Amino acid sequence: MSLKQRILRQIATTGPISVADYMALCLFDRDEGYYTTREPFGKDGDFITAPEVSQMFGELVGVWCVGAWQALGSPKDFVLCEMGPGRGTLMSDLLRTTAKLSPDFIATAKVTMVEISDRLTRIQQETLASCSIDIKWCKDISEVPEGPIILVANELFDAIPSRQYVKYQGRFSERLISADPEGNLLFAAGSGSIDDKLLPEGSSNAPEGSIFEIAPARNALMHHIAENICQQRGAALLFDYGHLQQGYGDTLQALSQHAPVDALSIPGAADLTTHVDFYSLAQTARSEGCKTSAMTQGDFLLAMGLLDRAGSLGHGKTAEFQGHIHSDVERLAGPDQMGTLFKVLCVTDAATHAFPFQTK
Repeated sequence: MSLKQRILRQIATTGPISVADYMALCLFDRDEGYYTTREPFGKDGDFITAPEVSQMFGELVGVWCVGAWQALGSPKDFVLCEMGPGRGTLMSDLLRTTAKLSPDFIATAKVTMVEISDRLTRIQQETLASCSIDIKWCKDISEVPEGPIILVANELFDAIPSRQYVKYQGRFSERLISADPEGNLLFAAGSGSIDDKLLPEGSSNAPEGSIFEIAPARNALMHHIAENICQQRGAALLFDYGHLQQGYGDTLQALSQHAPVDALSIPGAADLTTHVDFYSLAQTARSEGCKTSAMTQGDFLLAMGLLDRAGSLGHGKTAEFQGHIHSDVERLAGPDQMGTLFKVLCVTDAATHAFPFQTK
């Protein structure tokens, strides 16, 4: 029985399901979930992440990690953690760079990868097999060793399921997924509502059909990250596409073969995400006593020296190679590509300042 058939049977048996439950089934179902069964990354997958665009991304994140480590007082025993490591490309570039910049950084780091997919773990282990340092894998942040932590994550939060609420007949009701008699999945308004205090300003003036997205599971993960940082010191650098201020809008989207598809059409066969609410994540982190700041990915990479690194990589190379480097810079930092859509959230303990952010 296919995943879609199982979803239809569940709806027929227990009633419509939430958008969050639908996302969880599509992405993480043991037998047909997108991340448990497919190769999503790269040209042959469904999307290309920043580390796969160019080595410069991971290199500059590595530069930031060394700076954050120094801002922490260069602890002799600390955790270098990546959550949702994809193919392991980011960590590979990061480790190569930090080994050159600061051998002491590498010598004292307990490198830990947090990955729930056994299939992706195997790919990451292959990517990092040539690294001369010991790397540990675990499935949950609760398994990460204690101590000061420097944590990085790229496109982690967007894949964590979120709920949607739609304004229907003057009130925000949970948006559910139901089915018609022909077996087609469709959206419906449920009876459950949301506390008005959780809605952004202007909810009474929002037009009928307006959608508000909220992701308790994302906030719960942010809570754990911030708690670790606040209690044991540290810094986190979190990249994702999303918005810095709360608002209304339907950002549920599905990608297959680098093209958008209907989010309900091929459960389990397409990447399914919603935009990340960085405002809410920052609020959660600050409630734990952390400092936060955010900027666009483009601004971050430029501040970390993207143009200088591109010039160094292209120096003395052919015009064709230099053209590729220029295209990579535009892809990573251009305002009409990843540069503006993607944001970077920095979270630190109260005593640590991590360049180039102005934390508060």
